[in-house]
Amino acid sequence: MSLRKKSQWCLVASGMVSLILLLTVLYSSGSGQRRSSSLGQDYQLTGRPLYKLDLSWPKNPEVFTGEVFCVAVNQYAAVVYVAQRGSNVPKVLVFTTEGDFLMSWNTTTLEMPHGMFLADAASKDPTVWITDVGDGPYGHCIKQYSPSGKLLQVLGTPGKAGSGLDPLQFDQPAEIFVHESGELYIVDGDGGMNNRLIKLSKDQKVLWIHAEKGPALAQFYIPHSVTVDSAQRVWVADRGNKRIQVFNSITGDWLGMWGSCFTEDAPYSVRLTPDKKYFVVVQLNTNQISLLDAPPVGQIGQCNVVSVIQLAEDVKPHLVDLDLKAGALYVAEIGAQQAQKFTPFSLGGSLL
Repeated sequence: MSLRKKSQWCLVASGMVSLILLLTVLYSSGSGQRRSSSLGQDYQLTGRPLYKLDLSWPKNPEVFTGEVFCVAVNQYAAVVYVAQRGSNVPKVLVFTTEGDFLMSWNTTTLEMPHGMFLADAASKDPTVWITDVGDGPYGHCIKQYSPSGKLLQVLGTPGKAGSGLDPLQFDQPAEIFVHESGELYIVDGDGGMNNRLIKLSKDQKVLWIHAEKGPALAQFYIPHSVTVDSAQRVWVADRGNKRIQVFNSITGDWLGMWGSCFTEDAPYSVRLTPDKKYFVVVQLNTNQISLLDAPPVGQIGQCNVVSVIQLAEDVKPHLVDLDLKAGALYVAEIGAQQAQKFTPFSLGGSLL
């Protein structure tokens, strides 16, 4: 082979290698996926890109040692609480929003945490509320803790499942939402005898209740998550009926329902983004996190999915919470046994 032909062959070969490398990079960036060998870090975005995975959070993922069920964020203290289940594992882990592990709660008063809510974040005395669906002496109730894990009070009758209102009883309470007014909204019935939405006053008196099991309006089958917006509307993930029901927070009157977005899988969580533009809804069996348009005041209408985060198979996202200051989304994942952080894309100079 002549020197000239050899030189030409080398140039062609070099060009082909460069082209292959370029195509590989373009495919990876254009596919909408961020790949990793880890179960929980493989995901795909469809629709409008609103959130992206923060691979740096947390910095010490090895501290997750159980099934992660719920998460709560204090946006002012920049602290994230994560609750997990399992034998001989700390039930609550505490991180900074930057991913540093701070501490675990050494408490024996939690059996099987299910839902979690951070109340009074802006005050000097924020508290963490956790629903406990355990069957032992501390189960079937809702507990309020200090940020360091000190038990402050208990709602319900510990260790005794029931439907009573005086004294108050629960059976596998799923989640609690504490309004800035101090009023409490509780969905009671993660598969137990109750299928209830209860509103309590600040001094824990029943203000109104929906307690019928069934598929009709204002009936429930496994009410699983609850949130309240600034337009006096209560949004409930009615898991067993594959829908979200909406109620007036003052009167308890039924306002509307979303069901068309949940034909494949039920809604497990419902939370509102800080800008109040979107509802974040998790679907555990299809491993999806969906963002739905939040309707304007005075309307419910039909649900509209604008973005989907498709997680890997068997991640099993369960409940979520949002940093109401930075906008970050934290997802508790039972199957992947971890919590993950998703940060918002900056669109048009706004947070979301």
